Amino acid sequence: METRETLSELYKEFKGDEILAATMKGPEKKATDKLNSAHYSTGAVSASFTSTAMTPETTHEAAAIAEDTVRYQYVKKKGYVRLHTNKGDLNLELYCDKTPKTCENFIKLCKKNYYDGTIFHRSIRNFVIQGGDPTGTGTGGESCWGKPFKDEIKPNLSHTGRGVLSMANTGPNTNKSQFFITFRSCTYLDNKHTVFGRVVGGFDTLTAMEKVDTDTKTDRPKEDIRIESTVVFVDPYEEADAQVALEREKAQKEEEEKKMKERPVLPKKEQSQEPKTFRAGVGKYINMTAVKRAAEADDSGPSTSKKERVTRGFGDFSSW
Repeated sequence: METRETLSELYKEFKGDEILAATMKGPEKKATDKLNSAHYSTGAVSASFTSTAMTPETTHEAAAIAEDTVRYQYVKKKGYVRLHTNKGDLNLELYCDKTPKTCENFIKLCKKNYYDGTIFHRSIRNFVIQGGDPTGTGTGGESCWGKPFKDEIKPNLSHTGRGVLSMANTGPNTNKSQFFITFRSCTYLDNKHTVFGRVVGGFDTLTAMEKVDTDTKTDRPKEDIRIESTVVFVDPYEEADAQVALEREKAQKEEEEKKMKERPVLPKKEQSQEPKTFRAGVGKYINMTAVKRAAEADDSGPSTSKKERVTRGFGDFSSW
């Protein structure tokens, strides 16, 4: 009796089917169009063929390329941002065409006023000055997407020279919001940090920032070096988004026109004309007057006489 009650209670609370359904649920299919269709398939057909756990698929479908990858193909220009600090202005050129994700993160954070009021918490003379952490401790900050994003290491972008703008991180693919600007060449940082821009104006400001005394143990400036506000002058991503939307609209129109051309044109149905009735009952559609006239015309015509058969003597053998 006790075992039966235990089993009945177990069956009531058992949610194995729900868990199994949630686990076996396939990935959601993304809508594809001319811009985001990959040259390879989703692989669902082969996967369902070799695995009994998957829903059978018989049609190959193109995989969907990530939306950011599509957008970044249309980013061809550089971005420009100004940092207003309590030491002066810094004008930055961003390599949006080479490191699109890193630059988009920086521009979006600037547009959200994320850096306003933040301080440069670390400064090492003849090395770098680092900022971008709202907590001011060097351990905070987050990207515009709310999670770390991957490095965009480019072999042709190096920490060479003064005023190189690069991402601070805690290891590979841990970029968030913190960045640093070099005071001199630091090529040993190549392949470890993403270079995404450079200072193109305000080197006097950079020099003033470098001259501020710092704590020898923590490298924290003894005097606050603060970003008061940021201004985005050129945002190539707005133009890229507009171009993507235009291309999608154009592709949609072309697809609709193609479907219209491929659609078969059905012949128009002719309006059925009912035959004229001449009288009621059987044979109501026969025009008896026309029939009589035709019969009279046949009787009044000249009769055709039968041609006489001409016999020739060759057929008479009586004299033989």
